[in-house]
Amino acid sequence: MRKLTDIFKEKQQTFSFELFPPKTEEGYQKLLSTIKQLSELKPDFISVTCGAGGGTRARTKDIVDHIQETYQITGVEHLTCIGNTKAEIKKSLDDTQARGIYNILALRGDPPPNSPAVKLGKDNFKYSYQLCKFIRATYADDFSIGVAGFPEGHVLCPDRELDADYLKIKMDAGADYVITQLFFNNKDYFDYVKRLRRRGIFARVIPGIIPITDYLGILRFCQKCGTSVPKEVQEVFAPIQTDPQAVSEAGIKFAIRQCRELLENGAPGLHFYTLNKASPVDIILKEVRK
Repeated sequence: MRKLTDIFKEKQQTFSFELFPPKTEEGYQKLLSTIKQLSELKPDFISVTCGAGGGTRARTKDIVDHIQETYQITGVEHLTCIGNTKAEIKKSLDDTQARGIYNILALRGDPPPNSPAVKLGKDNFKYSYQLCKFIRATYADDFSIGVAGFPEGHVLCPDRELDADYLKIKMDAGADYVITQLFFNNKDYFDYVKRLRRRGIFARVIPGIIPITDYLGILRFCQKCGTSVPKEVQEVFAPIQTDPQAVSEAGIKFAIRQCRELLENGAPGLHFYTLNKASPVDIILKEVRK
Protein backbone atom coordinates (compact mmCIF):
# COMPACT_ATOMS: atom_id res chain seq x y z
CA MET A 1 0.00 0.00 0.00
CA ARG A 2 0.98 3.60 -0.58
CA LYS A 3 1.95 6.30 1.86
CA LEU A 4 -0.43 9.22 2.16
CA THR A 5 2.38 11.62 1.31
CA ASP A 6 2.54 10.01 -2.14
CA ILE A 7 -1.23 10.22 -2.57
CA PHE A 8 -1.15 13.89 -1.58
CA LYS A 9 1.33 14.60 -4.38
CA GLU A 10 -1.24 13.39 -6.90
CA LYS A 11 -4.49 14.71 -5.43
CA GLN A 12 -5.35 18.23 -4.34
CA GLN A 13 -8.29 16.91 -2.34
CA THR A 14 -8.78 13.56 -0.62
CA PHE A 15 -11.88 11.95 0.85
CA SER A 16 -11.54 9.55 3.74
CA PHE A 17 -13.29 7.82 6.63
CA GLU A 18 -12.56 6.94 10.23
CA LEU A 19 -13.63 3.71 11.96
CA PHE A 20 -13.13 2.27 15.42
CA PRO A 21 -12.65 -1.35 16.62
CA PRO A 22 -15.91 -2.75 18.03
CA LYS A 23 -15.90 -4.36 21.48
CA THR A 24 -17.93 -7.42 20.47
CA GLU A 25 -17.69 -10.04 17.75
CA GLU A 26 -21.15 -9.08 16.55
CA GLY A 27 -19.99 -5.48 16.23
CA TYR A 28 -16.92 -6.64 14.34
CA GLN A 29 -19.00 -8.53 11.80
CA LYS A 30 -21.20 -5.44 11.31
CA LEU A 31 -18.07 -3.38 10.80
CA LEU A 32 -16.89 -5.69 8.02
CA SER A 33 -20.19 -5.04 6.26
CA THR A 34 -19.77 -1.29 6.76
CA ILE A 35 -16.25 -1.41 5.32
CA LYS A 36 -17.59 -3.15 2.22
CA GLN A 37 -20.19 -0.40 1.76
CA LEU A 38 -17.64 2.36 2.34
CA SER A 39 -15.18 0.77 -0.09
CA GLU A 40 -17.72 1.23 -2.87
CA LEU A 41 -17.40 5.00 -2.36
CA LYS A 42 -13.72 4.71 -3.35
CA PRO A 43 -12.17 6.69 -0.48
CA ASP A 44 -8.52 7.71 -0.69
CA PHE A 45 -7.86 6.19 2.73
CA ILE A 46 -9.58 4.82 5.82
CA SER A 47 -8.20 5.32 9.31
CA VAL A 48 -8.85 3.06 12.29
CA THR A 49 -8.69 4.22 15.90
CA CYS A 50 -7.39 2.27 18.87
CA GLY A 51 -8.70 2.01 22.42
CA ALA A 52 -7.41 3.88 25.46
CA GLY A 53 -3.89 2.83 26.32
CA GLY A 54 -3.65 0.80 23.14
CA GLY A 55 -6.04 -1.79 24.53
CA THR A 56 -7.38 -2.76 21.11
CA ARG A 57 -4.16 -2.26 19.16
CA ALA A 58 -4.13 -5.77 17.66
CA ARG A 59 -7.71 -5.41 16.45
CA THR A 60 -6.85 -2.01 14.96
CA LYS A 61 -4.11 -3.61 12.86
CA ASP A 62 -6.41 -6.46 11.83
CA ILE A 63 -9.01 -3.99 10.55
CA VAL A 64 -6.41 -1.96 8.63
CA ASP A 65 -5.11 -5.23 7.19
CA HIS A 66 -8.60 -6.16 6.06
CA ILE A 67 -9.14 -2.78 4.42
CA GLN A 68 -5.87 -2.98 2.52
CA GLU A 69 -5.86 -6.66 1.56
CA THR A 70 -9.54 -7.03 0.68
CA TYR A 71 -10.24 -3.69 -0.98
CA GLN A 72 -6.78 -2.31 -1.89
CA ILE A 73 -7.61 0.90 -0.05
CA THR A 74 -4.84 2.62 1.89
CA GLY A 75 -5.28 2.21 5.64
CA VAL A 76 -4.07 4.44 8.45
CA GLU A 77 -3.37 2.97 11.87
CA HIS A 78 -3.96 5.19 14.88
CA LEU A 79 -1.17 4.77 17.41
CA THR A 80 -1.33 6.14 20.95
CA CYS A 81 1.71 6.36 23.18
CA ILE A 82 0.37 7.06 26.69
CA GLY A 83 0.94 4.15 29.05
CA ASN A 84 3.29 2.25 26.72
CA THR A 85 7.06 1.96 26.88
CA LYS A 86 9.37 2.75 23.99
CA ALA A 87 10.07 -0.96 23.62
CA GLU A 88 6.33 -1.72 23.38
CA ILE A 89 5.85 1.05 20.82
CA LYS A 90 8.74 -0.26 18.71
CA LYS A 91 7.41 -3.81 18.86
CA SER A 92 4.03 -2.56 17.69
CA LEU A 93 5.56 -0.51 14.87
CA ASP A 94 7.71 -3.44 13.75
CA ASP A 95 4.52 -5.48 13.44
CA THR A 96 2.80 -2.61 11.60
CA GLN A 97 5.66 -2.44 9.12
CA ALA A 98 5.69 -6.22 8.63
CA ARG A 99 1.99 -6.11 7.76
CA GLY A 100 2.58 -3.58 4.99
CA ILE A 101 0.94 -0.70 6.84
CA TYR A 102 2.83 2.51 6.09
CA ASN A 103 0.58 5.20 7.53
CA ILE A 104 0.37 6.16 11.20
CA LEU A 105 -1.75 8.75 12.98
CA ALA A 106 0.43 9.52 16.00
CA LEU A 107 -1.56 10.45 19.09
CA ARG A 108 -1.01 10.93 22.79
CA GLY A 109 -4.16 9.01 23.65
CA ASP A 110 -6.12 8.80 26.88
CA PRO A 111 -5.12 6.80 29.95
CA PRO A 112 -6.89 3.45 30.34
CA PRO A 113 -10.22 3.87 32.19
CA ASN A 114 -9.17 1.44 34.93
CA SER A 115 -5.90 3.28 35.66
CA PRO A 116 -6.22 6.96 34.77
CA ALA A 117 -3.15 7.91 36.82
CA VAL A 118 -0.56 6.39 34.49
CA LYS A 119 2.96 6.68 35.88
CA LEU A 120 5.41 7.86 33.25
CA GLY A 121 9.06 6.92 33.43
CA LYS A 122 12.08 7.59 31.24
CA ASP A 123 10.95 4.82 28.88
CA ASN A 124 7.51 6.36 28.33
CA PHE A 125 6.30 9.11 26.03
CA LYS A 126 4.19 11.85 27.52
CA TYR A 127 3.28 13.75 24.35
CA SER A 128 2.52 12.89 20.73
CA TYR A 129 5.44 14.97 19.42
CA GLN A 130 7.76 12.54 21.22
CA LEU A 131 6.08 9.66 19.40
CA CYS A 132 6.51 11.44 16.06
CA LYS A 133 10.18 12.07 16.80
CA PHE A 134 10.71 8.44 17.79
CA ILE A 135 9.07 7.09 14.63
CA ARG A 136 11.17 9.37 12.42
CA ALA A 137 14.40 8.59 14.25
CA THR A 138 13.78 4.83 14.21
CA TYR A 139 12.14 4.29 10.81
CA ALA A 140 13.24 7.35 8.80
CA ASP A 141 10.68 7.82 5.99
CA ASP A 142 9.20 4.32 6.10
CA PHE A 143 5.98 5.73 7.54
CA SER A 144 3.81 8.69 6.66
CA ILE A 145 2.86 10.34 9.96
CA GLY A 146 -0.29 12.29 10.67
CA VAL A 147 -1.24 14.15 13.84
CA ALA A 148 -4.42 15.57 15.33
CA GLY A 149 -5.26 19.26 15.11
CA PHE A 150 -7.76 21.28 17.11
CA PRO A 151 -9.40 24.24 15.35
CA GLU A 152 -10.82 25.54 18.63
CA GLY A 153 -7.78 24.55 20.67
CA HIS A 154 -7.32 21.34 22.64
CA VAL A 155 -9.70 20.94 25.56
CA LEU A 156 -6.68 21.03 27.90
CA CYS A 157 -5.21 24.08 26.14
CA PRO A 158 -7.86 26.82 25.89
CA ASP A 159 -5.37 29.30 24.39
CA ARG A 160 -5.63 28.84 20.61
CA GLU A 161 -2.32 30.52 19.87
CA LEU A 162 -0.48 28.27 22.32
CA ASP A 163 -2.26 25.25 20.87
CA ALA A 164 -0.94 26.22 17.42
CA ASP A 165 2.56 26.46 18.91
CA TYR A 166 2.21 22.88 20.15
CA LEU A 167 1.10 21.75 16.69
CA LYS A 168 4.27 23.34 15.28
CA ILE A 169 6.30 21.19 17.67
CA LYS A 170 4.59 18.06 16.34
CA MET A 171 5.27 19.05 12.74
CA ASP A 172 8.91 19.84 13.49
CA ALA A 173 9.19 16.41 15.12
CA GLY A 174 8.38 14.70 11.83
CA ALA A 175 4.64 14.83 11.16
CA ASP A 176 3.50 15.09 7.54
CA TYR A 177 -0.11 16.22 7.79
CA VAL A 178 -2.93 17.13 10.17
CA ILE A 179 -6.46 15.78 10.60
CA THR A 180 -8.66 18.03 12.70
CA GLN A 181 -11.11 17.33 15.44
CA LEU A 182 -14.75 17.84 14.50
CA PHE A 183 -16.13 21.38 14.31
CA PHE A 184 -19.34 22.98 13.07
CA ASN A 185 -18.26 26.54 12.37
CA ASN A 186 -16.07 26.62 9.26
CA LYS A 187 -14.57 29.94 10.37
CA ASP A 188 -12.89 28.05 13.21
CA TYR A 189 -11.20 25.78 10.66
CA PHE A 190 -10.03 28.55 8.34
CA ASP A 191 -8.80 30.68 11.25
CA TYR A 192 -6.89 27.63 12.52
CA VAL A 193 -5.21 27.13 9.15
CA LYS A 194 -4.18 30.80 9.14
CA ARG A 195 -2.63 30.41 12.61
CA LEU A 196 -0.63 27.44 11.39
CA ARG A 197 0.48 29.17 8.20
CA ARG A 198 1.77 32.10 10.26
CA ARG A 199 3.99 29.59 12.02
CA GLY A 200 5.39 28.26 8.77
CA ILE A 201 3.25 25.13 8.69
CA PHE A 202 2.18 24.47 5.10
CA ALA A 203 1.28 20.79 5.43
CA ARG A 204 -2.24 19.58 4.68
CA VAL A 205 -4.81 20.31 7.36
CA ILE A 206 -7.69 17.96 6.58
CA PRO A 207 -10.99 18.94 8.22
CA GLY A 208 -12.70 16.29 10.33
CA ILE A 209 -16.45 16.11 9.75
CA ILE A 210 -19.16 14.39 11.78
CA PRO A 211 -22.75 14.43 10.49
CA ILE A 212 -25.33 15.16 13.18
CA THR A 213 -27.60 12.13 13.52
CA ASP A 214 -28.17 12.31 17.29
CA TYR A 215 -28.34 15.91 18.48
CA LEU A 216 -28.34 15.20 22.23
CA GLY A 217 -25.47 12.75 21.76
CA ILE A 218 -23.50 15.37 19.85
CA LEU A 219 -24.06 17.91 22.62
CA ARG A 220 -22.65 15.49 25.20
CA PHE A 221 -19.68 14.58 23.04
CA CYS A 222 -18.85 18.19 22.17
CA GLN A 223 -18.92 19.17 25.83
CA LYS A 224 -16.44 16.41 26.59
CA CYS A 225 -13.98 17.22 23.79
CA GLY A 226 -14.24 21.00 23.91
CA THR A 227 -16.04 21.58 20.60
CA SER A 228 -18.54 24.43 20.54
CA VAL A 229 -22.04 24.05 19.13
CA PRO A 230 -22.85 27.31 17.28
CA LYS A 231 -26.16 29.10 17.70
CA GLU A 232 -26.99 28.25 14.07
CA VAL A 233 -26.78 24.53 14.87
CA GLN A 234 -28.79 24.87 18.06
CA GLU A 235 -31.57 26.77 16.27
CA VAL A 236 -31.87 24.04 13.63
CA PHE A 237 -31.66 20.96 15.82
CA ALA A 238 -33.03 21.88 19.26
CA PRO A 239 -36.67 22.09 18.08
CA ILE A 240 -36.47 18.66 16.38
CA GLN A 241 -34.17 16.86 18.84
CA THR A 242 -36.77 14.19 19.72
CA ASP A 243 -37.51 13.35 16.07
CA PRO A 244 -34.73 11.02 14.79
CA GLN A 245 -35.85 11.23 11.17
CA ALA A 246 -35.98 15.02 11.18
CA VAL A 247 -32.58 15.22 12.90
CA SER A 248 -31.05 12.86 10.33
CA GLU A 249 -32.43 14.83 7.38
CA ALA A 250 -31.32 18.16 8.85
CA GLY A 251 -27.93 16.68 9.69
CA ILE A 252 -27.37 15.61 6.09
CA LYS A 253 -28.34 19.04 4.76
CA PHE A 254 -26.10 20.81 7.27
CA ALA A 255 -23.13 18.55 6.54
CA ILE A 256 -23.47 18.95 2.77
CA ARG A 257 -23.51 22.72 3.13
CA GLN A 258 -20.55 22.66 5.53
CA CYS A 259 -18.50 20.36 3.30
CA ARG A 260 -19.18 22.32 0.12
CA GLU A 261 -18.11 25.56 1.76
CA LEU A 262 -14.91 23.96 3.01
CA LEU A 263 -13.97 22.51 -0.37
CA GLU A 264 -14.87 25.66 -2.30
CA ASN A 265 -12.60 27.71 -0.05
CA GLY A 266 -9.52 25.54 -0.31
CA ALA A 267 -9.80 22.70 2.19
CA PRO A 268 -7.63 19.78 0.96
CA GLY A 269 -10.38 17.21 1.36
CA LEU A 270 -12.69 15.81 4.01
CA HIS A 271 -12.24 13.17 6.71
CA PHE A 272 -15.55 11.75 7.93
CA TYR A 273 -16.04 10.36 11.43
CA THR A 274 -18.44 7.59 10.45
CA LEU A 275 -19.22 6.09 13.88
CA ASN A 276 -18.89 2.75 12.03
CA LYS A 277 -21.89 3.46 9.82
CA ALA A 278 -21.95 3.87 6.04
CA SER A 279 -24.95 6.19 6.20
CA PRO A 280 -25.30 9.14 6.09
CA VAL A 281 -21.69 9.76 4.97
CA ASP A 282 -22.45 7.89 1.74
CA ILE A 283 -25.20 10.37 0.88
CA ILE A 284 -23.11 13.37 1.89
CA LEU A 285 -20.00 12.32 -0.01
CA LYS A 286 -21.90 11.62 -3.21
CA GLU A 287 -23.35 15.13 -3.06
CA VAL A 288 -20.13 17.04 -2.33
CA ARG A 289 -18.09 15.10 -4.88
CA LYS A 290 -20.33 16.25 -7.74
